[in-house]
Amino acid sequence: MEAINASIDVDQRMASQDIRGSRAHARMLAQQGIITDADAETIDAGLGKVAEEIQHGLLTFRRELEDIHMNVEARLREIVGEPAGRLHTGRSRNDQVATDFRLWVRDSADRVDAGLKTLITALLNRAEAEVETILPGFTHLQPAQPVTLGHHLMAYVEMFSRDRSRFADARARLNESPLGAAALAGTPYPLDREMTAKALDFDGPTRNSLDSVSSRDFALEYLAASSILAMHLSRMAEEMVIWSSASFSFISFTDAWSTGSSIMPQKRNPDAAELLRAKIGRIFGAFTSLLLTMKGLPLAYSKDMQEDKEVTFLAADAVELSLAAAVGLVEDFQPNRDAMRAACLKGHLTATDLADWLVRSLNMPFREAHHVTGTLVALADDKACRLDELSLEDLQSVHGAITQGVFDVLSIEASVASRQSFGGTAPVRVREAISAAKDRLT
Repeated sequence: MEAINASIDVDQRMASQDIRGSRAHARMLAQQGIITDADAETIDAGLGKVAEEIQHGLLTFRRELEDIHMNVEARLREIVGEPAGRLHTGRSRNDQVATDFRLWVRDSADRVDAGLKTLITALLNRAEAEVETILPGFTHLQPAQPVTLGHHLMAYVEMFSRDRSRFADARARLNESPLGAAALAGTPYPLDREMTAKALDFDGPTRNSLDSVSSRDFALEYLAASSILAMHLSRMAEEMVIWSSASFSFISFTDAWSTGSSIMPQKRNPDAAELLRAKIGRIFGAFTSLLLTMKGLPLAYSKDMQEDKEVTFLAADAVELSLAAAVGLVEDFQPNRDAMRAACLKGHLTATDLADWLVRSLNMPFREAHHVTGTLVALADDKACRLDELSLEDLQSVHGAITQGVFDVLSIEASVASRQSFGGTAPVRVREAISAAKDRLT
C-alpha cells in the first residue's frame, strides 16, 4: 500500500510551490482572525527554514508521509511545534495540491515561453543572414519552386510564435487559485480567497469548489500546447536530418552538435536532431496518458489524479530540453549554399514561372499555359537540359508566340525575386517579415 500510495518521489518537485501556498494561507488565516498573528509568524518562519533545508538538500523525504504536503507539514511541526497544527485550518490536501500543481504548471509555461523566445530569436538571426540564399522548396518532398533559406526559416518563426500564443492562452486560463475550496464543498471558516489568490499572483480565486479540486484541464491544456510545439520541433529536426544527409548536403553541423560512428570514421551523425525528434513521443504520450486518467472520473477528487504530475513533469522536462537543443542546432548548422543552389537547377523548378509568363505576356488561360509548359518540360527532359537552356526556337516549336522576354523569368534568382506577394519568398518580403517578427517579439 505504501509503495502504490506514496507520491513523494514525484511531487517533491513542487516543494517551493507548496511552501509558497502555505505561507500565503497562514498570513490570510491571521488576517481573518482564524489563527493568531503570533502563530502565523511562527509558521511563516518555520516554513522558511523548511524551504532552506530543501534547497540545500538537508531534508530527508519520508515515503510513509506519502507526499510533499505531509512531509513539509511534519518537518514544520518538528521545528515549531503546536502552531504547525493550525496551518491546515480551512483547507484540504485536495485544494492544496490543485494550487501547488497550478503554480508549478504556470512556472513551467513561463520557462517554455522564455525558451521559445530564445529559439525564435535564433531563427530570426539565421534568417536575416540567409535572405539571399536560394534552395528548393518542396511539396511531397519533391522539388517544387525555388525559395530562400531565410523564407524557409521564417516559416518556423511563425509556427513557434503561434506556440507562444497557445501557452499564453493556457496560462491565462489556469491562473485562478483553488486555495480555499477545501476538500470539495468549501469551508465554514471566513477565508479571504481573494487575498491568497493575489498573494500567489493569480488573477482571482476559482468560482466552484467542486471544479477547483477535481479539474486538471489546465494541465491538459499545457500538455496539448506542448504536444503541438513538440510536433513543430520534430518537423524542424526531421528537415535537419534530411538536409544534413549526403544525398542532400544542404547543411552540416560542427562536432559540438554531431557525433561520430563507433566503427565508420568518415561519418558525422546528426544525433542531436534525431534525439530532438525522438523526445517528442513522451510529450504526446503524457497528453494521452492524462486524458485517459481523467476521462472516467466522477466529481470531485479521486486518487487516480495523483498520476497527473509524473507525466506532466516528464513532458515538461522533455519540452524544455528540446527547446534548448533546438536553439543549439539552429545556431550551429552551416549552410552549403552551393549545394542548395545546384539542387535548384534540377527538376525544372521555374516551370511555374514559365506558365505565369505565358499568362501575363500572351494572355493565355492558365490551364492552357500549364499544358504548354508541361510540353516544354518534356522537351527539356528529352534534350537533357534545363528550361532556361532551351533555345528560343525550341520554345517556339511548342508555341510560336513565345518571345525572347521569356528568358527574363527562367532563372532561379528571377523566380525568387518575383514572389513579392505578402508572405512570399522574395528577399524584400522576407526582410519585411523579419523586421515585423522582431517588433512582435516581446
